[in-house]
Amino acid sequence: MCVGVPAKVLERDEYTAVVDVLGSKVTVGVIMVSDVKVNDYVLVHAGQALAIVDEEFALVSMEEWRKLADARDS
Repeated sequence: MCVGVPAKVLERDEYTAVVDVLGSKVTVGVIMVSDVKVNDYVLVHAGQALAIVDEEFALVSMEEWRKLADARDS
């Protein structure tokens, strides 16, 4: 099973982007989503942005990821 994490694109160049994954800045490949722009949201897995997702989906997903992290830390 693959699990993708939503992330917001902060910077973009030809082959990579810097994204915000739950507060951490990560560089990911964007070859599979060549039309992605700064401020778009993407689904990230294994260092690659796999799909552009809408903001509402991304924000709801990020909240669920935060709940999982909080439960793990308690």
